[in-house]
Amino acid sequence: MYQCQVLYAILIIKVDSVQTFNLSTLFNLSKLTIISLTNWLKEINVMDSTYTIIIADDHPLFRNALFQSVHMAISGANLLEADSLDALLTLLSKSDIDPDLLLLDLKMPGANGMSGLIQLRSEYPDLPIVVISASEEPAVVTQVKRHGAFGFIPKSSDMRELVSALNTVLNGEPFFPEELIINAPESDNLSDKLATLTPQQYKVLTMLSDGLLNKQIAYELNVSEATIKAHMTAIFRKLDVKNRTQAVILLQQLETQL
Repeated sequence: MYQCQVLYAILIIKVDSVQTFNLSTLFNLSKLTIISLTNWLKEINVMDSTYTIIIADDHPLFRNALFQSVHMAISGANLLEADSLDALLTLLSKSDIDPDLLLLDLKMPGANGMSGLIQLRSEYPDLPIVVISASEEPAVVTQVKRHGAFGFIPKSSDMRELVSALNTVLNGEPFFPEELIINAPESDNLSDKLATLTPQQYKVLTMLSDGLLNKQIAYELNVSEATIKAHMTAIFRKLDVKNRTQAVILLQQLETQL
């Protein structure tokens, strides 16, 4: 990965103003030429900390751009990366990992739509999750907030907005652009039903959606087939459905909300 340590001290951006520097700018490093950024970094209140932050996004270029941007915004931050929901869950399961913040893309392998966010909120209720997405429709942002995210940062955000948002959430306050929040009912029946599933039940449901049979799910989770059948019964009851087809359709409906 392209290392960005030199960007802490020196950088020039060939744009009209600091305000136009956003995450997308870093996709094309040929537009960057080196000069001092010391005064500018002070001006936008760059944080100096030892926060551990996970960046979960499946696009290498954008993940690298966000990696560099967060490093500039929070000097000394310990940044970890994941390119899929499975990789993210593996990272979170490590005993030596205690993240302060998760920056999550809604659309990556295993985390299409809101389903990944709901699963993460269920398994890691104390982990602040900030969604960073190119889907900037007010309806999407409102759904993200409803499903328990601690914030939403559009991928089109400029550097000032990114720094401001990170400062806000790391100081314990949620961040949602006011212009992207719409008035909506506080509850969503489908989402509420899925939120009642335990982490293991949610895993079983996602495996059902992938087309796996009960015995295959049992093998993957290292449990008996009878345990899977018990999970299935609980899933059907909580989702108010009669069979696996109906359960999978409900999950797919949630994933197509974006």
